[in-house]
Amino acid sequence: MMRILLLAALVATPLAAQTMPYDAVNPMIGTGGEGHTFPGATAPFGMVQLSPDTDATCSLRTCYGHAAGYRYEDPTIQGFSHTHFSGAGHSDLGDLLVMPVGGERVPLDPGDAKVPGSGYRSRFSHAGEVAHPGYYAVTLDDAQVRAELTAGTRIGVQRYTFANGMAAHLVLDWRSSLYDYPGKILWSSLHLRPDGTVTGMRETRGWAPGRKLYFAMRFSAPLTGHAFVDREDKVPYRGFQGPGRGSDVLDEKLGRALEARLDFGKLAKPLEVRVALSGVDENGAVANLDAEPGGFDATLAATQAKWQAALAAVAIDAPAPIRTSVYTALYHSLLAPSVWSDADGRYRGPDDQVHIAQGFTFRSTYSLWDTFRAEHPLLTLVQPESTTTDVVRSLLASRQESPDGILPVWQFAGRETWTMIGYHAVPVIADAYLKGLRGYDADAALEAMVASAEHRSYGGLGEYMARGYVPIDKEPEAASKTAEYAYDDWTIARMARAMGKTAIAERFEKRAGSWRNSFDARTGWLRARLSTGAFRTPFDPTAINYGSDYTEGNAWQYSWFAPQDIGGLIHLLGGDRRTVAKLDAMFDYDNSKLDYSKSEDIAGLIGQYIHGNEPSHHVAYLYDYAGQPWRTQERLAQIVASQYKPTPDGLAGNDDLGQMSAWLVFTALGFYPVAPGSGEYVIGRPFVDRAVLALPNGKTFTITAAGLSPANRYVGQVTLNGRPLAKSVVRDADIRAGGELHFTMQATPNRQWATARTARPYSMTPY
Repeated sequence: MMRILLLAALVATPLAAQTMPYDAVNPMIGTGGEGHTFPGATAPFGMVQLSPDTDATCSLRTCYGHAAGYRYEDPTIQGFSHTHFSGAGHSDLGDLLVMPVGGERVPLDPGDAKVPGSGYRSRFSHAGEVAHPGYYAVTLDDAQVRAELTAGTRIGVQRYTFANGMAAHLVLDWRSSLYDYPGKILWSSLHLRPDGTVTGMRETRGWAPGRKLYFAMRFSAPLTGHAFVDREDKVPYRGFQGPGRGSDVLDEKLGRALEARLDFGKLAKPLEVRVALSGVDENGAVANLDAEPGGFDATLAATQAKWQAALAAVAIDAPAPIRTSVYTALYHSLLAPSVWSDADGRYRGPDDQVHIAQGFTFRSTYSLWDTFRAEHPLLTLVQPESTTTDVVRSLLASRQESPDGILPVWQFAGRETWTMIGYHAVPVIADAYLKGLRGYDADAALEAMVASAEHRSYGGLGEYMARGYVPIDKEPEAASKTAEYAYDDWTIARMARAMGKTAIAERFEKRAGSWRNSFDARTGWLRARLSTGAFRTPFDPTAINYGSDYTEGNAWQYSWFAPQDIGGLIHLLGGDRRTVAKLDAMFDYDNSKLDYSKSEDIAGLIGQYIHGNEPSHHVAYLYDYAGQPWRTQERLAQIVASQYKPTPDGLAGNDDLGQMSAWLVFTALGFYPVAPGSGEYVIGRPFVDRAVLALPNGKTFTITAAGLSPANRYVGQVTLNGRPLAKSVVRDADIRAGGELHFTMQATPNRQWATARTARPYSMTPY
């Protein structure tokens, strides 16, 4: 309510003279190139992501570009499925694909995109597309159907307008999914209930093993006929159209390759289809459907109101292109972690058992290797505290229910994938605690963090604990793991120290310096070491190979990953001047003789700075640590101009469930959380003229930039609540207290501001 009132108050001011935040969002940004976002309908953090799939038949080798189902460059739509990742670097989901079909012929295969009419897929034009938060529409040219999509928290609603005089049908393809692993569908079912509700379930073996999903589907018009088909049967099953076979089910089909043809005859008005999902059972899906009543328009209005309130957390005044990019980035930052518990609190956990979330909403979909950096810190500022509390409690519940006894690594639909490295649920919890966010058992949280950090069988942790580094002859990607474990350990130490747990704090403070054990001071690179203690050779700092010394990167990116101890890193590099020279060498590197074409995640290159992947995301801010903040300002201008555009290909790399977007939101405001857990944001430079944060505690924090223009890209002066700010940081506590951060911009660098060692950001090691 506070954010709605704030937005209303701003309507009368010049700040709101532009379009409202909702209208500034363009969900098409990131749907082309390598952004991997989807344009369809979803509510903030919704369980349902109802979106078009332009190709859901891709193979293991070709699915990377279709990780979100939709790719802007494609000419056809295969159907509309109900689950999608936003910007993931891996494919899965695409559950419950539905496609309207008009006329007498109802094909049950999608057909060839190059052969119109060969299946149920249809050509479309971008000119007929409309995409807003919670709403998507498109005209299916071959099907002669106008399709509209909206979604609530646990439901998706479709509205199909068929051409006049055309018989209306739906194809429900329960076989379809993104990233079609061989034998992915373990089992599935379809049921027709006496009241006309269609329900079903399927269990899949894909990125997440043994994932179960249930649905319930209702229609605004009665069925005139149907067929449930198992495509593995030699004789297709034509369906049951006579009297009911019992009080619970009129018809059913079980198998691994199920489809449904649903017939409605000629309709006088559009067909509405309401679908709810559940991870628990079919009755849970039915209950979720009942919990969000109303048709298409009512659902759309409710979801639009939710998006208007969520986006009102940041009121932005800026030129239209950057305003669209930033508001769309904020929108993408509010899609995950998604709701996973049913309306009654039940959810299926990592142990494949049903649990009840008592007093919180269980959330899943955690790309933690990416999102601990900026996505989760952003949520602590722009969402109610209950959102972060739900996240922390969900992480803790997952750890309790995990057969392995550690916090999630990369989880979705309650299932663990073990993708990526580190134990980055730890900094998410520590950052929340150190910002004063409560509502969970802090002692249990610290115990879970320590247990995850001491789980010896995970990712070389036993070797790390014994040696102080992960040896490359025992564990792949050892240099990256050593550095990331050390940062996570530092956040444990910070939280333990704040809780008065001295013994734990001291143990993990020592471990937080372990990044040094993989840093070769002689050459100036973070490198993998052998069990003998020697650094592995041969060594090439530009080499990027999966399973090598580094994770989705090379020595150029990972040699900067000590966010808790940049002062120590500067010492090892030989001081400020050499640090700045190495940063410049990274951005200015000539890649003309390198071939990264086979490395899918290496995108958005500026020299050896790779903005399309996360290990580089904090690097531009490191000039602040070396006493040259004006160089950070220059690099940020370079990055924003080259990596973000308000167009379908406007993201340089996959969004990774909001991390690329959260980076832009923070950077546009003028600061960034280089080391979550430090309580500080490192100041860069703003890209908006004015922004007002409506904070979770009801206060507001305003950022203003006088004289901001393409020519005036440098910070001349910074004041906090009217007083000169000498340090190149703004504290989280200062933001939460409310007030104003004011930048005076100019055309030339200010080489005196925030250069002193006492004016630099936090570091474990003094400068």
